[in-house]
Amino acid sequence: MNLSEQYVSIKTLVVKEFLRFIRIWIQTVLPSAITTGLYFVIFGELIGSQLSDISGFSYMDYIVPGIILMSVINNSYANVVSSFYGAKFQHHVEEMLVSPMPNYLILLGFVSGGLMRGLMVGCVVTLVASFFTELGSYNILITLCVVVLTSMLFALAGFVNAIYANSFDDIAIIPTFVLTPLTYLGGIFYSIDMLPGFWQQVSYFNPIMYMINAMRYGMLGVSDIDIVTAFSIIVLFLVTLFSFSLYLLHRGIGIRS
Repeated sequence: MNLSEQYVSIKTLVVKEFLRFIRIWIQTVLPSAITTGLYFVIFGELIGSQLSDISGFSYMDYIVPGIILMSVINNSYANVVSSFYGAKFQHHVEEMLVSPMPNYLILLGFVSGGLMRGLMVGCVVTLVASFFTELGSYNILITLCVVVLTSMLFALAGFVNAIYANSFDDIAIIPTFVLTPLTYLGGIFYSIDMLPGFWQQVSYFNPIMYMINAMRYGMLGVSDIDIVTAFSIIVLFLVTLFSFSLYLLHRGIGIRS
């Protein structure tokens, strides 16, 4: 395929992925706004008002970056895992694989869909958060980079889950038993400095902890870990998952019988 044909193919797939989730925005975008509002009312206003400041910030301000990033993570992941598994289930993913479209463009198309949904939901959640507190903007560039890289990373994770899934039940296992615990234990609602020594060390094995702290640094200027280390971990996981996803696509694992 020449560059013009590649552009048309990737544009078509990206537009399809966008229209797929935006036409059911009541199911894909609105729930995150409602859930976020509940988080801020319960944890921010009711419980947070009874707690002391953390790292010089009120509890409400401290949890905002993590809640925003949590919504980005969940929606980026959910969009790709449901979209690609749906393509497998309906057997139209084979049409893309036998077309002249390169595998890396197929992968980028699905990841772009997850990225768009993650960013859109992130913007909605940020808007909701602005009604409850004044948002921090210590370093906007770092904040944007963290959101984009994290969204891409979990879009790729959703792709891998969809590759190996053999039923609709399989696409719910990882979010329920892996993604949710890692997210809630990643420091959204607390600083890891508040944990006992052993659990602090355990937290360093949680990749989401690095993403949340990088996000918190971008918005508030505080972090439990070095920002360079956080970005290194994020990029490492991103490159690893992209390479692995492309390998699975090339081999046809989970797709070709």
